[in-house]
Amino acid sequence: MNKQKRDLVYRILCTCFTILFIAMMLLMVHRLPPLGRPDNPDINEVAEFYVEEGPEETGALNAVTGMILHYRAFDTLGESCVLFVAAVSVFILLRIDGEASNDTIVAIDRRYEPTGDPILTQTFTLLVPAVLMFGIYITFNGHLSPGGGFSGGAILGAGFLLFLNAYGLEKTERFLSSAMFRRVTCAALSFYCIAKSYTFYMGANGLESFEQAGVPGRILSAGLILPLNICVAVVVSQTIYSLYIMIRKGGFNK
Repeated sequence: MNKQKRDLVYRILCTCFTILFIAMMLLMVHRLPPLGRPDNPDINEVAEFYVEEGPEETGALNAVTGMILHYRAFDTLGESCVLFVAAVSVFILLRIDGEASNDTIVAIDRRYEPTGDPILTQTFTLLVPAVLMFGIYITFNGHLSPGGGFSGGAILGAGFLLFLNAYGLEKTERFLSSAMFRRVTCAALSFYCIAKSYTFYMGANGLESFEQAGVPGRILSAGLILPLNICVAVVVSQTIYSLYIMIRKGGFNK
């Protein structure tokens, strides 16, 4: 089969798959129950239980944080793994290797960096610490007030990008390198998985675990919610930074 026939078969198969996928989605939408019916699956006692019993069982005043990092913690682990896989996928698709040397890539990328811009540098000198501190505050107080690992990690990622665009890749990649990305992301995901596997195993078998219900209002409480928030923030911030690096120049410096 020559190339022209292969391309034709490929287009036909893609078109058929797309039509089938759209038909399946429209069928699912047609079969959804009407909005607001009292017997819908989403209208039950679960939401009421989260709001009323969540603070006492988890020690988290933020019901959303208590839900995603206690009752549905494995769902959140899956979401964090999706972010990691997304970063790896972008790395596979956009990385530059082979013909172009790393020095050439960095030299081309330097065209997009500011060169001794005093206004930008001085402004970011004041702005970056404030953004990073705010991201840490949102992460650490996620079980006491609106926030948590996802929103705090997004703010931290924005702070890293501000630092990068103000001071350049050479200074930024002293502490945000490819090795650092792999190590901290894998460590955060591993701790999250081991910690919640332990607590779920102990709870499912009626055994006592070290995780106790926290005291609402205390930052160093709520069991594992605080360290799990930190793990999520690490994954989110590193993913945001790595995606930017991949799109901008096709990889980290070695």
